Amino acid sequence: MLQRDRASAALGMVVERDVPGEAIVSMRVRDDMTNGFAITHGGMVFALADTAFAMACNAVATGEEGADADITVAAGADISFLKATRAGQTLTAHARRRALAGRSGLYDVTVTDETGDVVAEFRGRSFTTRPSGSDRPGAAG
Repeated sequence: MLQRDRASAALGMVVERDVPGEAIVSMRVRDDMTNGFAITHGGMVFALADTAFAMACNAVATGEEGADADITVAAGADISFLKATRAGQTLTAHARRRALAGRSGLYDVTVTDETGDVVAEFRGRSFTTRPSGSDRPGAAG
């Protein structure tokens, strides 16, 4: 999935783990990812967490991916920022599925810095649909 995700690629995200229900994605913070206070822009932290969320939602076993495969999109997400980071630091987002009921899912993503300190906590709500379905509420990642 990340091979087709131009936004995540432009931000320099790297997939560390990608299995059904779990994903780990990292990103080195660049100078152009900081805000006016010289700290990492919250939107960049959210984008990293959202990408890990999308990958955990859409990772499929070998042979299941194809044009007719179901896709999972975001129905909503919330984030709490807990620690500021700066350019030069590496952030890692670890997404885990917490619950799956029918076509709805709940995922938690913890974003840490290179020392293991928690930078943010993200909770994503997913919805599974067909690629051409008209019931797509949003797009994860």
